[in-house]
Amino acid sequence: MKKFFTGLVLDNPVFGLFLGICSTLAITINLNNALGMGFSVIVILMASNVVISAIRKITPDEIRIPVYIVVIATLVKAVELLIKAYAPAVDVALGVFIPLIVVNCIILGRAEAFASKNGIAASAWDGFSMGLAYTLGLIVMSLSREILATGMVTLTNPFNDTLIFSLKLIPAEYNISMFSQPVGAFLMFALIAAAVVAFRDKVEAKEKKEAK
Repeated sequence: MKKFFTGLVLDNPVFGLFLGICSTLAITINLNNALGMGFSVIVILMASNVVISAIRKITPDEIRIPVYIVVIATLVKAVELLIKAYAPAVDVALGVFIPLIVVNCIILGRAEAFASKNGIAASAWDGFSMGLAYTLGLIVMSLSREILATGMVTLTNPFNDTLIFSLKLIPAEYNISMFSQPVGAFLMFALIAAAVVAFRDKVEAKEKKEAK
């Protein structure tokens, strides 16, 4: 479990491996967007890993990538239709970034690097852990931007768009609206990525010291 929780930070797909950055920069305006995208990616990662692991022995190496893409695209379309039907507010907020999950490097990367070489249970766990790490990255990014830009944290029900809670943390005169803009997204990404690198250096230095 220690390795699992450490991996959420050190092997974070967004800030550790620098995968899925485009959607991270674009949709992390508020907490609702982060949770909606994160949940979608977790479901698709787990499902695609399970399917690809199940068919790995009968999939010819020459066409494995096209097969993986067809599997992922089918699952993404299914999730997109479910979101349109039951969580229209999430569909409107995320827009084109839901179907673009098909080309998210995390999904295809885990299919090729892990699911195609391991059993179904291990592949499902890998999909869950990587999806959870991605979601954690989105939450940290969205909370940081939302608080600095608006001074508030709000969460609404994705099924009927009713307000669940709204918390005021910073007075309006101290808000920095820049963080709701693209430039703010790049700046916040750089700050969090730098913090992750610093944490990794600290962990590696401690491990080397203990090894001696």
